[in-house]
Amino acid sequence: MKKLIAATLAGALALSLGACNTPQDRALGGAGLGALAGAAIGGAATGRAGGALAGAAIGGASGAIIGAGTAPRCPYGTYRDAYGDVYCR
Repeated sequence: MKKLIAATLAGALALSLGACNTPQDRALGGAGLGALAGAAIGGAATGRAGGALAGAAIGGASGAIIGAGTAPRCPYGTYRDAYGDVYCR
């Protein structure tokens, strides 16, 4: 039962992080998703906490790189508002 609850919470976290738009937000979301998946795979493959930690580190780094690289580009450029937030034109 605990594994089902943990998997459900992990899925909810993954869905909430997957909706980011800017390259920085996509990198953060990708890092979170990658770390979660890497920890699950590393823990399942080795059966040890060390494998889960190594999987989380590798998954987080690769998820950040892929997330930032797949961010949608604005066709007419971007601008910053008074608060420093980036928006598409």
